[in-house]
Amino acid sequence: MTATHLSHAPRTALETDIPAITKLWQETGLYRPYNPPEWDVRFALSDRNSTLMVWEDINGVIIATVMVGHDGHRGWIYYLSVAPSHQKTGLGKKLVAIGEDWLREHGVWRMQLMVRSENSAMQDFYRHLGYRALDVTVMQKDIDIPPADRGR
Repeated sequence: MTATHLSHAPRTALETDIPAITKLWQETGLYRPYNPPEWDVRFALSDRNSTLMVWEDINGVIIATVMVGHDGHRGWIYYLSVAPSHQKTGLGKKLVAIGEDWLREHGVWRMQLMVRSENSAMQDFYRHLGYRALDVTVMQKDIDIPPADRGR
């Protein structure tokens, strides 16, 4: 696909986009059943320190996403996803740049992201864009009831 088959620029996601976003994340291997997309989409859209942008083709089909946010110190990119039919077109690189710009506009000077250890293709993609691996261990603990169980 060429750039002429895409909308001019990404837009902020809407809650009504959740089914299409979920489908894209399933197609691109980002979906995990223990982390339903609607939780992350709603959370990102409800906070001024984060956003989720979607890029559509000229038919209005969501073909790419990027979620960005910050904690007041570090910025993060999540859910960078490009439909297989649009990969290797430069769209992923454009979305990373748009995410970086959003964070700069919010006063963030350091970008971070997480890539699953088995996803060497994405690690190579980010290295090509100037990112480097850090020697850290990411740890996680659930500290509250998941949104779906809270009656949201």
